Amino acid sequence: MSEGFEVAILGATGAVGTRLIQQLEQSTIPVSKVRLLASSRSAGKTLQFKGEDVTVEEAKPESFDGVDIVLASAGGGVSKKLLPEAVKRGAVCVDNTSAFRMEPDVPLVVPEVNEKALYDHHGIIANPNCSTIQMMVALEPIRREFGLKQIIVSTYQAASGAGQSALNELKQEAQDFLDGKEMKAEILPTKGDKKHYPLAFNLLPQIDVLEGNLYSHEEWKMIHETKKIMLGDMDSPDIKVTATCVRVPVPISHGESIWIDTVDHDKASVEKIRDAISNFPGAVLEDDPEHQIYPQPLNATGKRETFVGRVRPDLENDGAFNLWVVSDNLLKGAAWNTVQIAERLVADDLVRVP
Repeated sequence: MSEGFEVAILGATGAVGTRLIQQLEQSTIPVSKVRLLASSRSAGKTLQFKGEDVTVEEAKPESFDGVDIVLASAGGGVSKKLLPEAVKRGAVCVDNTSAFRMEPDVPLVVPEVNEKALYDHHGIIANPNCSTIQMMVALEPIRREFGLKQIIVSTYQAASGAGQSALNELKQEAQDFLDGKEMKAEILPTKGDKKHYPLAFNLLPQIDVLEGNLYSHEEWKMIHETKKIMLGDMDSPDIKVTATCVRVPVPISHGESIWIDTVDHDKASVEKIRDAISNFPGAVLEDDPEHQIYPQPLNATGKRETFVGRVRPDLENDGAFNLWVVSDNLLKGAAWNTVQIAERLVADDLVRVP
């Protein structure tokens, strides 16, 4: 490997971790050495990076000695325990869990939207929730051109958003259903709750735990992450946001139905919104109603971009519009956004702990 940065991938054997390896291989980051870290159960396994065998090591504080960049996706508890240790040793960490997202001194970043927030990092940068990321890419060009007063989003989130075990459970349930057997659910809607329901041939209007305000934690995250990313304040009243998050029997790639109310009603139009999306980095307009062209999870899977279509006016409310947004939740929603942040840190000479 050429001279460059020593990079550690924490949670290297998971669904996102394996994609982090792939995205790092394809990135512009000059990597001198890669360290693959996981739990003791996975230590000793061999994975490849750029054609070379790399042995997975058990993640410990000393694992980060000499590391410049940490890309983490090993669960919030692991991140809270180990990432401060990595920062103490001089590493800059990009965390794909919810552990630090709402910390006021931790930037929550979608590079196309708020890259400048990286300049205020203190060693840890948070990757937003997968469903929030794709919504930000779709809506930021609209916000910049016409302003936003309100966002109402309903999500159609893939099983893989709950991890590889949930994806495996969906596949087994589908086979059992087709074979006329009883479907056994042990994971969804969320592992830590009292009841579990099958996802195959079903819809689950609960992602993460249901909280005292009657919203799920996933819905809470979308609301407050949107405000933090767009406005710099997780409780800002300047854009009203509400969400309904639903798990659907799709393996990979989340869909979102989004209603927006713009500030500049006189200027906003379907044509101008389409133009703004078409010219925004990371967004791809797939919107040709005459030929039934619109975003679909099957087509988005394996791609880094966020796909936007079904742009249409709300016929009952001037200046309001509906959109349909799809993106690979394991790539743009996780691994690619994480590596993309690291690319920007390298490009802007921010791979250092202040």
